[in-house]
Amino acid sequence: MRVYSNDRFSLALANGHGFPMSKYRLLREQVESQAGGLPLLDGGRVSLRLAEAEPASDGELALAHDPDHITAVVEGTLSAAAQREIGFPWSDRMVERSRRSVGATIAAARAALAEGVATQLGGGTHHAYAHKGSGYCVFNDVAVAARLMQAEVHRHQRRLLRVWVIDLDVHQGNGTASIFRDDPTVFTLSLHGARNFPFRKEASDLDVELPDGCADAEYLQALDSALASAWARQQAGGAPGLVFYLAGADPHEGDRLGRLKLSDAGLVQRDRRVFDALRAWRVPVVVTMAGGYGRDIATTVAVQYRTVQLAAQAWRDWPGRTGGERPS
Repeated sequence: MRVYSNDRFSLALANGHGFPMSKYRLLREQVESQAGGLPLLDGGRVSLRLAEAEPASDGELALAHDPDHITAVVEGTLSAAAQREIGFPWSDRMVERSRRSVGATIAAARAALAEGVATQLGGGTHHAYAHKGSGYCVFNDVAVAARLMQAEVHRHQRRLLRVWVIDLDVHQGNGTASIFRDDPTVFTLSLHGARNFPFRKEASDLDVELPDGCADAEYLQALDSALASAWARQQAGGAPGLVFYLAGADPHEGDRLGRLKLSDAGLVQRDRRVFDALRAWRVPVVVTMAGGYGRDIATTVAVQYRTVQLAAQAWRDWPGRTGGERPS
């Protein structure tokens, strides 16, 4: 399975900053340490091809972002208020990291269309709007990659690529919902904490709001219902040809910002349900890690590592694959 990382471009944040930047490096190191192949939860192993993607260009970013926002980020003219809303101070490093995050999701999307499943060990920057960044998100990697894949499929295959975004971060993907609000070719689904950030929600195509303290059984029932409803609603307009799955670790009971109570086992079941449904529907999937703010950062990394393991298992079992591997 192809896996993309951009943690080499992490930001050096001030002591006490709320964003756990080290989680990307720790996850990449854990994935990279499996020289004999990634061990799967069912006892098998899958070889990973870990790579660092090229940065997104201004033209690619403009598929989902206003030129003024791109210029302000790239040229360093973001106002102090805009930087506070993003949550990171401007620097050349911030620009490069933001481009690389989008580039990694683009590369994973191309790989997923070719092989069924691919993973980005970061990404899921769903609070970025077309005209501004917000909530630790500068550019919206999923929105840019979705629009670019639609353009590439149309150019090479002369067909419309319908896209789904399944956002299971604990925070609603307000930026993504806003960008695709009037776009019938992209279906946005979000399960999130009703009382959590962002406190002013945007309208996704399907929003499922969950109460504080929501645990495994209630969450998984809501997810099953949402997936079935989304599939039924899309039948009239045509099935998706690509899904972006934001597999946030922040619904976990150990997350300091999540306010939900999913266990390790509950999050494994969450991921399995998504991968099993997409495999049955034969819809390729790009996996991004999205949020995770564990009181112990090792908890977040462990949740995300299991997501990578389950993604690799889905890749191995993808319809039409023989022998569990496909050559590079």
